[in-house]
Amino acid sequence: MHMRRMGAVLAAFAMAGALTACGGDDAGGGGDGGGSYATVIDKIKGGGTVVVGTKWDQPSLGLKTGPEPEGFDVDVAKAVLKELNGGTDVKVEWKESASSNREPFLQNGTVDIIFATYSITEERKGKVTFGGPYVISHQDIMVRKDDTSINTPQDLKGKRICKAAGSNSYKRITDPPPDGELDIDATTVDAANYSECVQKLNGSNLDAVTTDDLILAGFAKQAGGNFKVLGQGFTDEKYGVGLKKGDTATCEAVNTAIKTLWDNGQMKTMLDKWFGGIEGLPLSTEAPPAEGCA
Repeated sequence: MHMRRMGAVLAAFAMAGALTACGGDDAGGGGDGGGSYATVIDKIKGGGTVVVGTKWDQPSLGLKTGPEPEGFDVDVAKAVLKELNGGTDVKVEWKESASSNREPFLQNGTVDIIFATYSITEERKGKVTFGGPYVISHQDIMVRKDDTSINTPQDLKGKRICKAAGSNSYKRITDPPPDGELDIDATTVDAANYSECVQKLNGSNLDAVTTDDLILAGFAKQAGGNFKVLGQGFTDEKYGVGLKKGDTATCEAVNTAIKTLWDNGQMKTMLDKWFGGIEGLPLSTEAPPAEGCA
């Protein structure tokens, strides 16, 4: 009898474990009151709260100083989700998603969907299903306003550049193709994120910060003239919408929504709102071609 009771207990534990494993496959991990959804689009149509990952430290893109983050990526997230919900606003829970935790957050269900200056790369496609891109940025360089020694990417030889955790931007400077771009002998200085990179640049612990021009433009605008962006873009950074690997249904719906937002002028309005009038910053004027959801 004792052994049979023990077997029943173990079986119960095994069943609970199986249910937990199934729960881990739900789209997203928070805010929906425990509802179970196979995809993000199912969650939206089922009235669930969508957990959206954005940056919280990037001016003009995703910056949180009040109850919720604000910026271009935040506005795009709201607009895309509204399109996915047939023109009705979606309940959203915002979650800070730094470059270093975007893939883990999607994989473990901490977030449902990510809008966070998330460049689509072949390496990342192995872990993430990407909708979009919704805009194309270009890697550029930001220096202190009074620095006349750095005018082109090639001038970074022997200089100190920032290596933000989870970002590949520094590799485009220091590594050769295919992973890198310029193969320049620069010194990297570690930082937790790009806001720390900017602090280090302001404190003269760095010579330059190099990443997407939209990110740099936001920081330059916030700093009120202490920095300058060189306007020397040398890559195409395709900002994608991050989804858990395999959620092709939501990805295809996202691509349709993005095209609609470009066609009806909303995307241009959002770009102009956050980045219009910044010297040397070319803004996209048409929808970039979708990458495909395979």
